[in-house]
Amino acid sequence: MLRIVNRKLILGRHEGMFHVQRSFRRTVDISSSPFETDGIVSFFVNVLCVLLMYGSAYLANTGAMLFGKWIPDKTGMPVIVIDGGKNYSDGNRILGDGKSWNGLIGGGIVSGILFTLAHNLWNNNGTEVPFIDPIIYADSSDWFWIFEGEIGSSLAAFTMGFILGFSCMIGDMCGSFVKRRRGLKREGDESSEAPLLDTVPFAIAIFIAAFVLFDGQVITHPDLIEEIFFLLIVTPIIHRAFNIFGYKVGLKEVPY
Repeated sequence: MLRIVNRKLILGRHEGMFHVQRSFRRTVDISSSPFETDGIVSFFVNVLCVLLMYGSAYLANTGAMLFGKWIPDKTGMPVIVIDGGKNYSDGNRILGDGKSWNGLIGGGIVSGILFTLAHNLWNNNGTEVPFIDPIIYADSSDWFWIFEGEIGSSLAAFTMGFILGFSCMIGDMCGSFVKRRRGLKREGDESSEAPLLDTVPFAIAIFIAAFVLFDGQVITHPDLIEEIFFLLIVTPIIHRAFNIFGYKVGLKEVPY
């Protein structure tokens, strides 16, 4: 019997109880693409799929707001700024008070939690679009799959999410650095508005990290390249929508 299971070929032989049980539960045929590529409807269904898979990493920015502002405001937790309050050679702050270790780590944690939630909600869906488990192609041979058993899959999802969320925050810091060099400063609690620098760097960082570190996973499926580029283009709109929401619920001082 020949089965394709999580990118492994199992030729009717037993590899231990864990692998047999897991292979039965996570049988995935990757010889054919789960994504339809013909027609405008299929395109936007795939866009939704990409948004659902990468949305957790995008929401790292919301996690940064929670850990970098909301939680400290409510609990008195100290906020440790990344640049240590130091100025660059141009006399402006390197990054500013808006970029903290709290937000950097918190953004990764929130993204990791959301990835884990998506995995546990959709891990029985197989390749049903658009609700696809982001680690459906992963197995214990992948570098980010650290432990075996059911906890191993959840930790693998968390690791993927944390790394992509952390990459999001690194990209966001790069955008902030460029803004500072262009003289776009933060005024107290209000950040300066720069739609492209506020969005494109973090999105690019997420996708670079995905294709470098998670090549061969469903999140980097070759049939989704056009949809990923489309998502990159509309990221400023998505980011603005979430910032307006954050402003409405009191997480941000300004709606951008």
